Amino acid sequence: MRTNEELKMLQSLPLDIKIKKTELRIKEWYEEFDGQIYVSRSGGKDSDVLGDIVKRLYPDVPHVFVNTGLEHDSVMKHGTEVSNEVVRPEMKFNDVITKYGYPIISKEVSQIISECQIRREKGIPLANYRMSKLNGECKDKDGKSSQYNIPQWKFLLDAPFKISHKCCDIMKKKPAKQYEKITSNFAIIGTMVDESRLRKTKWLKSGCNAFEQKRPTSQPLSFWSEQDILHYIKLNNIEIASAYGDIVYTDDDGLQYNNDVFNAGMKLSTTGESRTGCVFCMFGISHDTDRFIRLKEREPKKYDYVMRGGKFDEQGMWIPHNGLGYKFIIDWLNENGNLNIKY
Repeated sequence: MRTNEELKMLQSLPLDIKIKKTELRIKEWYEEFDGQIYVSRSGGKDSDVLGDIVKRLYPDVPHVFVNTGLEHDSVMKHGTEVSNEVVRPEMKFNDVITKYGYPIISKEVSQIISECQIRREKGIPLANYRMSKLNGECKDKDGKSSQYNIPQWKFLLDAPFKISHKCCDIMKKKPAKQYEKITSNFAIIGTMVDESRLRKTKWLKSGCNAFEQKRPTSQPLSFWSEQDILHYIKLNNIEIASAYGDIVYTDDDGLQYNNDVFNAGMKLSTTGESRTGCVFCMFGISHDTDRFIRLKEREPKKYDYVMRGGKFDEQGMWIPHNGLGYKFIIDWLNENGNLNIKY
């Protein structure tokens, strides 16, 4: 078991030391599985950095892109170009939503609401542990209110649509697992702990190389930051998907400059998207309320498909129909949760 102090120490290291530690984790992974490994490419900038480091160490390791069809057009194009193989999910996203529900707020929140919705539909009493989180009643070991309490999302129990966390498992993880089963290769993934509380919890338990998990995976960039990623890209002149725009220097007032003079102390940012996950996903939407406005500006056809359509099924729940029906979802979230999501 790792500690928060150990993680903070690693996160505070300079980039050149982080690169060396990441290379060491990759070498350990390669040696553990006798070279039967692969790089999971998402088309995003984090996996571009990971891919560059692995390629420098082991040029023959395959790079695999899971093309869900849910990414920005430029991300899908880039992911295909930088990979040796492309795999795809068996289900379409609208079918996943219809069967399981919409991805709302976060994976953790969606899972809790989904489990409560399923139990209520089956006439089973709601799980006390889940409800205690939604009621804000969970306590930590010191008797204080738990950081895992989410009373602000209890209103989602009354949503007229199903909510689910399963889209990522079905659209991304399942085709990756199928590839692993066929090839016996083990994944290296470019995720970082500061992206979510769940990823931090997993790192504290298993570290960068989770050898002991049922599905062993390596996350050798776990202790990197967003600034580390941007600096590595800039220093090594790595091509990234055009959805990010340019990487520029940002001053203390938030003003951006294209600066030919680059140094390690500069704060960098992108002129386009800062993250490029699935454009149809509403995880993180409460903090990124302009997400669909940007999608409308950059990819109007996808925006139209996301917003239009929808209907109530025989159980009175809203589902995709001739489009994903997000306009209804967002209006309901704004009215009942005061989220101010823009579209």
